[in-house]
Amino acid sequence: MSFDEGWAGWWRIVDSDMWDREALELLGPALLSLGTEDDRLRMIAILARVQPRPTKRGVSFTWEGADEFDPISGTGTASVAKDGRLKGRIRIKDGDETTFVAVRTEEPDEPIADPPSYRDKWRRRW
Repeated sequence: MSFDEGWAGWWRIVDSDMWDREALELLGPALLSLGTEDDRLRMIAILARVQPRPTKRGVSFTWEGADEFDPISGTGTASVAKDGRLKGRIRIKDGDETTFVAVRTEEPDEPIADPPSYRDKWRRRW
């Protein structure tokens, strides 16, 4: 797998046709990492692990994690535009789909949290 296509690294999602910036950053800066040691997605209430695959035009990826405590997964595609921004689409399985625009950013000082398990949802109630 080759990650020298310009899309590898950390990206901050700054725009979406579905959610405004406040919603995107509910859990902190909306971030997507591709081709790093530990690829992640954090946006709205989603925390997920990402598995990218190079394509002829950029990258496609699957992701799996949690929306709050509920299991969630999906897919995405992206490519680097002429202006240097990452533009793509994220799909939630059996749910919403949105386009997004992201800008390069540094890896966060604190790692993105692991997605919580569904069991944790019930442990917190007692």
